[in-house]
Amino acid sequence: MTGAADPLADLDRIAHDLRAQGVRRLHVLAWRDLDDPDGGGSEVHADECMRRWAAAGLEVTHRTSHAMGQPAVAERNGYRVIRRGSRYSVFPRAIAAEVTGRMGRFDALVEIWNGVPWMSPVWCRRPRITFLHHVHGPMWDQILPGPLAAFGRALETKLAPPFYRRGLTVTPSDATREELLEIGFRPDRTVAIPNGTDPRFVPGGVKTDHPSIVAVARLAPVKRFELLIEAAAQARAEVPTLTLTIVGDGPERARLDAEVARLGAADWITFAGRVAHEDLVALYQRAWVVSSASLAEGWGLSLTEGAGCGTPAVATDIRGHRSSVVDGITGVLAAPERLGAALVEVLTDDVLRRRLATAAEARVRQMTWDATAAGVLGQLHRAVTGDG
Repeated sequence: MTGAADPLADLDRIAHDLRAQGVRRLHVLAWRDLDDPDGGGSEVHADECMRRWAAAGLEVTHRTSHAMGQPAVAERNGYRVIRRGSRYSVFPRAIAAEVTGRMGRFDALVEIWNGVPWMSPVWCRRPRITFLHHVHGPMWDQILPGPLAAFGRALETKLAPPFYRRGLTVTPSDATREELLEIGFRPDRTVAIPNGTDPRFVPGGVKTDHPSIVAVARLAPVKRFELLIEAAAQARAEVPTLTLTIVGDGPERARLDAEVARLGAADWITFAGRVAHEDLVALYQRAWVVSSASLAEGWGLSLTEGAGCGTPAVATDIRGHRSSVVDGITGVLAAPERLGAALVEVLTDDVLRRRLATAAEARVRQMTWDATAAGVLGQLHRAVTGDG
């Protein structure tokens, strides 16, 4: 039911038809929400979809965990947010609330599976879809100690998937879809719908007068900022005026500060922390390249945001990055040990960098959040009508 000409009109048509089918109240389960200090790309994706679904006339409730400094119940961007429970207790508490009706009636459910599944196929008897950003795989070893990491990996790849195979699963990239098929998800029930990019990410301003790198992400182990810092230090041996700006905050900040001090790099590596949206746009616009050394991603959101600002990417060659960067066309993907050399290649070749930047921006202009929200809602419509 989705088309390319006018995704917003398409979204309105899908929402109207859902209401005609009796689907007016939509519950969305996710372990974190946009205002959580640890929120990242998954939370941005959820908000961009939910605000559009609410604007199209659906009553949306977002159930998530407690966020420091945030009220238990709030309204944001046209939808309701309920924050109760810790990172772990939110799962049984939210399930119990849904089963007993304490959160109110709902006509359809969207489960956002981020590592730990909500097991909605077991208890939800209403139309439902699952959104899964990526398979955590090696991330489990960084998130949890040995035995728990092994259990998390088994839960994600062996124990939970059989319950989900009959339902519809949506993912942001063909790369993650391939991973899901490898662990037994059905091709006809697993759909890739690309992430959008905020239209405010556009070229502007003036590039720095020296080679500059910007990296944007939560400072968490999976993002491997220590690898990026090492690669930038290697590149600086050949590009002596290079600078690196790291945007974001998180549990790795103290360790990364220590690494920068060890390298004596405080004069060229800057931690910007969390920044306002307009400041983030300006950082992308001024940088020569945007980079990520992440171990695993469903989609490299910062890489497409940078592309929208006319800044090409240099990133690790992982599945999620392959969806947000076309290697050699909109950026350069490299093995971890070659990330420094790839930075040198792009930072020192003006013709290459301009070509990558032009292609990156052109590609991103085709990726909108209206299209993403319409596409995901279209899959919910498919679940409601039994079409496919």
